[in-house]
Amino acid sequence: MATNKEIVSRAFDDWTAGTGHVSRIFAPQMTWEIVGHSLASAKYANAKEFQAKVLAPFGRRFDPADPFRPVLIRGCFAEDDTVIVIWDGAGTTTAATRYENTYAWVMKVHDGKVIDGTAFYDSISFNELWTSIIPAEG
Repeated sequence: MATNKEIVSRAFDDWTAGTGHVSRIFAPQMTWEIVGHSLASAKYANAKEFQAKVLAPFGRRFDPADPFRPVLIRGCFAEDDTVIVIWDGAGTTTAATRYENTYAWVMKVHDGKVIDGTAFYDSISFNELWTSIIPAEG
């Protein structure tokens, strides 16, 4: 059986390669918190809410030919049921601009699924993207 670190690393590798998305390892009952002062900073009650309010509108701000995805995994660390991934992400927006940001995700994993997550990132860069790029119709 794969370790929590291997499960998360594989999901990030697939996302980086464009063959999958990390959300495939999100448990339906997962909670997620974006800390700080970004326009998306909040506590999300489950994976569906997080997907609808953050991931889907975020993804629709990018050109399908160069969507946002990890471009560098700086580190992946695990202890017990917690996996921390520090990563750089980038993509081309629908306005042909480049968005880049560095993220730290702290995830609690149970039975191969993320049940709780916390995200840290540069909220100034995120807010600029969120307010200047209108999401494509989904």
